[in-house]
Amino acid sequence: MVRGSSPSGLYSGVGEDEGVTDSLRDGVTGERGVPAGSPVAGVTAGASGGASGGGRLVLAGAPIGQAGDASPRLRDALETADVVAAEDTRRLRRLAAELGARIDGRIVSYYDANETGRAAELLEVLQAGYTVLVITDAGMPGVSDPGYRLTRLAVEAGVTVTSLPGPSAVTTALAISGLPSDRFCFEGFPPRKAGERARRLTALAAEERTMVFFEAPHRLAAALAAMAEAFGADRPAAVCRELTKTYEEVRRGGLGELAEWAAGGVKGEITVVVAGHVPGDLEPVMDDLVAEVARREEAGVPRKQAIVDVAKAAGIPKRELYDAVHRG
Repeated sequence: MVRGSSPSGLYSGVGEDEGVTDSLRDGVTGERGVPAGSPVAGVTAGASGGASGGGRLVLAGAPIGQAGDASPRLRDALETADVVAAEDTRRLRRLAAELGARIDGRIVSYYDANETGRAAELLEVLQAGYTVLVITDAGMPGVSDPGYRLTRLAVEAGVTVTSLPGPSAVTTALAISGLPSDRFCFEGFPPRKAGERARRLTALAAEERTMVFFEAPHRLAAALAAMAEAFGADRPAAVCRELTKTYEEVRRGGLGELAEWAAGGVKGEITVVVAGHVPGDLEPVMDDLVAEVARREEAGVPRKQAIVDVAKAAGIPKRELYDAVHRG
């Protein structure tokens, strides 16, 4: 394997904010006579054979809490890639140190704020025949993390895309939640704004598959309360915190109960698993519920309050009953 020296300053003071200083367009003339200023300047051929062979994009799974969960292949891939594009280069260096991996290829940042421009640059590197490895802070690239844009560009350009599988908070939480795992969907982070979040969750109220969400700890209580409002307070769910880490915790119960628990404050990385809607013969008949709302209105209860009370008693989303009442 032929390696050249890294461009000047590449390894000094790097971090998530190094988008300008580590630009792929900086550097020196490459060993194969690549012109200075090219996206591949300063990059030398790794295991892929560099410019003499086809480029290859490797999506590498990173541990979600324990370095020991990393695939043995990850260490080798980090050492042989021509370019390693990391969500946080400082965390990458810590992981490499724990794995005993020496990264000789070029390290560049690849995160949300620079993903669009950096993806275009990395595509040029791939088209020049080099191997680019993408790694995020935890889990698989492209799953609520940077990676999709570059993958899409590579696929459209006919570049080989492969994976180096690793841990995933999505499937780990699903497996230990105790909820049905034969059919599920991943919904990422709910919208931050209350109105947008309510609309998104209302649209999922009739989803029959188990749902998996990510959420920030400081928004967890509000998100669970919104889910209880949209799906019903008794809908089974599990909040998985700090998966694979020392203080791993799984809290199971109805959404309403979990929302009350989270209101006391929760820390750490959070994954929420929610049971899907279960239709069946015992499901409340909507016509009967609409009629009950009408009876309460006649008794002097405001319509809005009647809808809230009837929906809560029936264990269905308030919005679902609201829509039925106003359709009638």
